[in-house]
This record gives sequence, structure tokens and C-alpha cells, in this order.
Amino acid sequence: MGPTPTSPEFERPRAIDTILLGGSLAGALLVVDEIVVFTAQARDPIETLQYVASGLIGNEAFSGGYGTAALGVAFHFLIAFMTAAAYYEASRVLPALYRQPLLWGPVFGAGVYFVMNYAVVPLTAAPRVPFSWGLLINGVVGHALLVGLPIALMTSRSAHSHRRRF
Repeated sequence: MGPTPTSPEFERPRAIDTILLGGSLAGALLVVDEIVVFTAQARDPIETLQYVASGLIGNEAFSGGYGTAALGVAFHFLIAFMTAAAYYEASRVLPALYRQPLLWGPVFGAGVYFVMNYAVVPLTAAPRVPFSWGLLINGVVGHALLVGLPIALMTSRSAHSHRRRF
């Protein structure tokens, strides 16, 4: 007898759930985290959103007001959707990613932080930010818990609640 619709072979996440829901949740949580961190530092939280936009348009982003802040928000969500898409694709090859989301989500999110900050951002027009242990710790923990974990949980939820029927 072959695999049944409830066997693990049929347990696969759906792209729309992982990418749209996981990406939306991760994008929103990361924007909120950055606003809270900047506000706690008595800095203008709009600057953090403009910083993201500066990756494309450079220092002009900081004089663009709410328009470039909105562009930064849009970029955050675009990056979150791309991150969720990468997790989804990886989960198709490595089922442990959706079977063990509490382990692999945070690992993935921390990895995303390092790739973004040490491989992607240096290739953009964004100004360099001086090293800070506080920013590093917040970045790694924030990406682990607010990016990787929600994406992994949405992937797992999708796999377990939307089994393919054949």
C-alpha cells in the first residue's frame, strides 16, 4: 500500500501561507522592533525606516521625510517576503524546517541577520553603521525570534493544516 493523504510524504507547506502570511508577520514584527529600539535610544524612529530606503537611494533617503520612510517599510516587507520564500523553498528539500520550527526558525532568522548585514547591506548605497554590541545582539535575537520563528511557524502550520488531498 502506498502513501496515504495523511502520511508524512503528503505533509508539505503551501507557498502562499508561508510567503504571504509568514512574510507579512515577520515584516511587521521587524518594523515594530526597529521603531521600539530607535525610540528607546531617544532617536527618531523614522530614521530606521529611511535607513532601509537608503540602501537604494543613498543618503538622500534621510531627507525624504515620510515618503522615504514608507519606501523603507515597503523594502522591509519585500525582504521579508523573499526571506519567507527562501525558507519555503528550503523546507521543500529539508522537511525538518517545518517539522521542527522552534529549532530551525530561529537558526534561520539569525542566519538571515548575518547575510543581510555582512553580505547584502555592504553592496548597497546605505551608509555604514559603526559596530555596536547592542545592535548586534538585538539584530541576531530580533531576527531569530521576529523573522525566522514566525516564518517557520507559518510554514509548519501550513504543512499540518493543509495536507494535500489526492
